[in-house]
Amino acid sequence: MEGKGGYNKNYGRGSGGSAGPGRGRGRGRGRDQQDQNFPGGRYHHDGGGRGGGRGRGGPGMGGSDYRPPVPGGGGVGPTGAGVWSGRPWGPSTTSGSTQSSTGQQHPMYQPRTPPPPGRPWGPSPPSTSSSSSSTGGSRPAQPQQQYAKKTTERPPHQSTSPDPVQLNFGSLMISDLKSTSSGEKSENKMVPIRRPDIGSLAVRKVSLLANHFRVEFNPKATIMHYDVDVKPVMPNGNQSLRRSITKADMHSIREKLFADKSLKFPVDMATYDGEKNIFSFVPLPTGEFQVKLSDGDDGRVRTYIFTIKEVNQLKFSKLKDYMLGNLPHMPRDILQPMELVMKDNPSKLRIPVGRSFYAHDYRDRDDLGHGIAAYRGFHQSLKPTWQGLVLCLDYSVLAFRKPLPVLDFLRECFEEIRRVDDIMGMTREVTNVLRGLKVRVTHRHTKQKYTISGLTAKSTRQVAFDLVDPDAHSPPRKISIVDYFREKYDKQITLLNIPCLDLGKPNKTNYVPMEYCVLVEGQRYPKEYLEKYEKEAAVLLKKISLASPAERRSTICDMVRADDGPCGNVVKNFEMEVEKDMTTVEGRVLGAPELKLGASNGKVCPVKVDQEKCQWNLVGKSVVEGKRLERWALIDFTSYSRSKLRGDEFINKLMQRSWKLGMHMEHPLVCHVTGMNEFSSVVRIDGLLRKVIAEARCKSGLQGMQLQLIVCVMGDKDPGYKYLKWVSETQIGVVTQCCLSYLANKGQDQYLANLCLKINAKLGGSNVELNERLPHFVDEDYVMFIGADVNHPAAQNYTCPSIAAVVGTINWPAANRYAARIQPQEHRKEKIVNFGAICRDLVNNYAQHNKVRPKKIIVFRDGVSEGQFDMVLNEELLDLKLAIYDDHYQPTITLVVAQKRHQTRLFVDGRRDRGASGNVPPGTVVDTTIVHPFEFDFYLCSHHGSLGTSKPTHYYVLWDENAFTSDRLQKLIYNMCFTYARCTKPVSLVPPVYYADLVAYRGRLFQEVVMEQSPASSASSSSAISSTSLLSSAASLDQNLYTAHPELKNVMYFV
Repeated sequence: MEGKGGYNKNYGRGSGGSAGPGRGRGRGRGRDQQDQNFPGGRYHHDGGGRGGGRGRGGPGMGGSDYRPPVPGGGGVGPTGAGVWSGRPWGPSTTSGSTQSSTGQQHPMYQPRTPPPPGRPWGPSPPSTSSSSSSTGGSRPAQPQQQYAKKTTERPPHQSTSPDPVQLNFGSLMISDLKSTSSGEKSENKMVPIRRPDIGSLAVRKVSLLANHFRVEFNPKATIMHYDVDVKPVMPNGNQSLRRSITKADMHSIREKLFADKSLKFPVDMATYDGEKNIFSFVPLPTGEFQVKLSDGDDGRVRTYIFTIKEVNQLKFSKLKDYMLGNLPHMPRDILQPMELVMKDNPSKLRIPVGRSFYAHDYRDRDDLGHGIAAYRGFHQSLKPTWQGLVLCLDYSVLAFRKPLPVLDFLRECFEEIRRVDDIMGMTREVTNVLRGLKVRVTHRHTKQKYTISGLTAKSTRQVAFDLVDPDAHSPPRKISIVDYFREKYDKQITLLNIPCLDLGKPNKTNYVPMEYCVLVEGQRYPKEYLEKYEKEAAVLLKKISLASPAERRSTICDMVRADDGPCGNVVKNFEMEVEKDMTTVEGRVLGAPELKLGASNGKVCPVKVDQEKCQWNLVGKSVVEGKRLERWALIDFTSYSRSKLRGDEFINKLMQRSWKLGMHMEHPLVCHVTGMNEFSSVVRIDGLLRKVIAEARCKSGLQGMQLQLIVCVMGDKDPGYKYLKWVSETQIGVVTQCCLSYLANKGQDQYLANLCLKINAKLGGSNVELNERLPHFVDEDYVMFIGADVNHPAAQNYTCPSIAAVVGTINWPAANRYAARIQPQEHRKEKIVNFGAICRDLVNNYAQHNKVRPKKIIVFRDGVSEGQFDMVLNEELLDLKLAIYDDHYQPTITLVVAQKRHQTRLFVDGRRDRGASGNVPPGTVVDTTIVHPFEFDFYLCSHHGSLGTSKPTHYYVLWDENAFTSDRLQKLIYNMCFTYARCTKPVSLVPPVYYADLVAYRGRLFQEVVMEQSPASSASSSSAISSTSLLSSAASLDQNLYTAHPELKNVMYFV
């Protein structure tokens, strides 16, 4: 039946059902029948369905009373209801225009035609309506943008592209619900939902500038796409043979061809990616072309066959159609050549690193020491937005090794090298620093670059080799490198008591004296090396990167207008033009929520936050729910450290601060004093913790009771920290809280308060809560929030697994306590394997705590780019639904991606709205002009930026079955940012994602321990290196080594 007040959603036929009063929801009940062909319990059904509007109705199928899971079960069953409610096509409305939460109507956001019966999470059908052309077609009148410099066309938010088709469970067996892999092509794929409306909620509005620069292009233009194949020609008979050709050589070959045949190949009318693709604005000749490159003084000429073949003609009108909402998928085949065009000029005039470009010189004050310097530049990318195509350009800083002569570089790296001859006594250290670096040689003219593979074992004076006559006129003869350089190049080697560089390959010897080698520019110094070996340089680099808003804004504008910036001749020749002024956009500032803290009388009291920074103070207040800490121990690791812990003083101050915060803390049962050498191995840490626990049990007389907490005071940071966490959290089952002795001895009130907040969260307490319920929900909704992230190994690591982390709330309505799950998976795999099974475990865990399964699930996914949205939607989301849905349980799901790795920055345009730091105020949200043309995304800066320039988080809603409006979702996320357990201010990222990031990092620590403990890691022979890495990687994928101890599975041990 159908509730009144909304359009009919009763897509299936059902008998029974109830009609709620007013805007009720009626639910049909279908007939499930066991299929005789599937005795294992597989069902099909006929009928079933839901009717009604958005309100209350019959029995709550989305959140039925909790039923314990069947052992060994957890599979997917069909639904007797036929479909479940959701809103993949946009919000439900009661009239022809959508109303925001404040009642403002937006005529351009019309309700979509309800989809056909079946699955609201299903794929999109092929469009039945033809796309309007780029030059014609009638569209509804669009509102004029307040701050846009030009009147821009806005895509209609009506049903201009296909909506997701609904899957009819009556026609599909459960076995048919299979997740499509990313490699499969299917027309039936889910696509991100469209924006339901424009937000209007605000306490005030601010005028902002965004680092988006409008890119005008000719929609009638067509560019040619050519495939390139390059083969070297061997001297004997000019026979072609495939060889590995470096990207630098590919660019040189292409440049030589275009220079030799400039009339046929106009260089400023084409752009090349250095591999297989050339894009040209004019037709180019096709076929085979011979290109000859000289090697310099040697006179050797290398010959290549350059084959060019036309592949396609690309029309810019396709991109315009997409931005008008007439195409469902982004035309990446058009954006790719446009990106190359924008990169062409800076790639030639700057040091290119991916999409970033850096100056060739560094400023004197940017010298980081040890042969490293900070180079300034910019990162750029093209983005289709509401106002049209834009170039997003941001200031960037990267550490490079200086392009110095090798000897000068070594002098900067090692203070011990006072004389050149000292290098001979440090060959091991020097080899570790130089191996893998690229150099060019100065004893002859050549552009070739060589990779250092090591040093010679002997000094230059002693190095000799067999000289082979290439013409075979004379037999090989032994010659010293000193004589060879004098005879061949007329060069006298002067530094004879140091090793030579080995620049050869496995089958070819190439020794070159150090004095004739210079480091190639543009060699990055890895960030992880900085943080590990050059801590002072890491701090300085961070300081250089943290430019103030005014400085960053000025630098960005200068780089856009610079001669070596993105606007070169190729851009003009492709009929593209970049505006040189930032985009003006209106931002809305959301009001901060009222919080709830404990009062001195033991009750809770409402608290208002500071208006400018949105912080709150714990002076005279306590946590909402403080846990009693009766069984704990202190391990003092500072017995041999310079900064020894004043144990009694620290314990007393910590106890006093915890009491003031409403946490009842007794004296520790054990105070054990030892040294930092305990962190040297897993075995020592394991033995120490078990010894302390046994001593505590003996003293307390409670043999069966576990310690609640072990506080570990360290003299300094130590790599063995990971041993402590792995042993305590996976093997023993007790939470630990670490701190440094110099901070513990200071005993500052704020520091001790922060320690207590972490301890209380780890014990299951509640530090702060919202005074009012979360927006959009009621207490009976039983909502669960899930956060998911994947941590990948460093760029130089090719074997370690990636670490997937998923967290889920376990309490409602406070929704501030989380359980975590860690899973190792294939190296650099972004898709979370077994995502559905992990979430099913968390859902069951939620049900055990609340006696009911969640009716609504909000998933926040971190760490994915726009190119991976399809994977998240059509693989991870589908896996989740398949894992948790059964006959009686189908919660509504919303899926939101949170992105921090983007380059959009916001700047306050007027002085009146700037805070002390010059950053945008907390709660600033932007959902117009710079966002996607029609998909549901927005930027939210939820934190106060005290250093550098604040970066907003980009939230992208891929799927929504909970009928969120823009206002309600933005307010929900902003309010949640105030519930983070570790601090007394709103954080920059929604807490489920923040916690998932912490858990993924904890999993990375576990992985490092597992790799070290693997039997394979003890292999030392060089012949076993390859097999050792494989065995260690296999061991590091053992799930049992990452699973938290049963005592801690539902505890926030990771905060």
